[in-house]
Amino acid sequence: MQIIHRDHLIKKLATLTSIFCLLLATCFPKSCWSHDHPTDPIPTLLRTATAFTSVIEGAKPAVVNILVEKQAPRDREGNTVQQDFFEKQLMKDFFGSSPDPIKKKNPAKQQPQYGNGSGFIISKDGYIITNHHVIKDAVEITVHLQDKREYKAKTIGSDQQSDIALLQIDESALPTLSFGDSDNLQVGEWALAIGAPFGFIQTVTAGIISAKGRSSVGISEYEDFIQTDAAINPGNSGGPLLNIHGEVIGINTAFMTQSGGYMGVGFAVPINMAKTISLQLKEHGRMVRGWLGVALKDVTPGELSAAADQGYRAAAKVVEVSKDSPAHRAKLKKQDLIVALNKNTIAGAADLRNQIALTPPGTSMKIQFLRDGEKKETKVKIGKLDQ
Repeated sequence: MQIIHRDHLIKKLATLTSIFCLLLATCFPKSCWSHDHPTDPIPTLLRTATAFTSVIEGAKPAVVNILVEKQAPRDREGNTVQQDFFEKQLMKDFFGSSPDPIKKKNPAKQQPQYGNGSGFIISKDGYIITNHHVIKDAVEITVHLQDKREYKAKTIGSDQQSDIALLQIDESALPTLSFGDSDNLQVGEWALAIGAPFGFIQTVTAGIISAKGRSSVGISEYEDFIQTDAAINPGNSGGPLLNIHGEVIGINTAFMTQSGGYMGVGFAVPINMAKTISLQLKEHGRMVRGWLGVALKDVTPGELSAAADQGYRAAAKVVEVSKDSPAHRAKLKKQDLIVALNKNTIAGAADLRNQIALTPPGTSMKIQFLRDGEKKETKVKIGKLDQ
């Protein structure tokens, strides 16, 4: 009996131990008890650093420094006016003014001015994406690769309204960067910026995606910016913003400041937008935009409640319909709340405007909208925007 009692006790203890271990596994994450997850954080940091290094080393060969020679502007008397870099209007708006601006007249000789920016190679035959403002008014464009090779570049096309430009150099078998999907970005993801701030080429900064869909910033006419806290400074313009896979998710364009220095708010053009525009620039030498023929604004919270009742979180209110426009022919009216294109919800007025602009003229699409709280749908053929 004594032996039987002991065996029974051992079995009960084994059962209780199993239950206790099961409770621990349920109540606490496995990583807390795993030998593969030591309390020392250094190995995790080392793995992160190694991943960053791998991404950067893979991307750098395709990131270029762009040196632009521009003719100096002239005053009304025809004299050359040499301006300090920070006194150019775009630079003043986003980088602040220099404390001691330099403006000199030189009636004897027209001196060239130079600008510095970044870009990245997207095809082996030498196509390069950068910002429009980097190469605006250029007389000569020189591209420097990481391996010290130097090329004269030609402008294939440039679009001021989106601040995108496409260049090409005469070379083959070049390193390239692949595109990510900027539509699927999540706030909080890692972001890496590579460029030539203040002329310091191949400079890398790291941060996160701070926000998406930033508009009404005042940088360009068509805005859908990715906001990041990866440091962006003068010279970064046109360079790539990368995800942790080494894919381009945006084109670094500008940062906002009140002091003239970086303050943690940078903006990049989403690569999905830039990809569409660069294809148009390659094909036509300019951007051909779609046109709906409506004036739009974001809805008020009260108006949005009507859209929310139909399951929508955002809408664009029609405030004007142009006569004989695609919208007019589709019978859209003032006060209509547009909520989706081809059943894909929109994020507001700016998003709708961007989507229409990026749609090739002649494309037929369905527009879902609310009128007096009732959900409706109409078919429209997108027109061509006169520019």
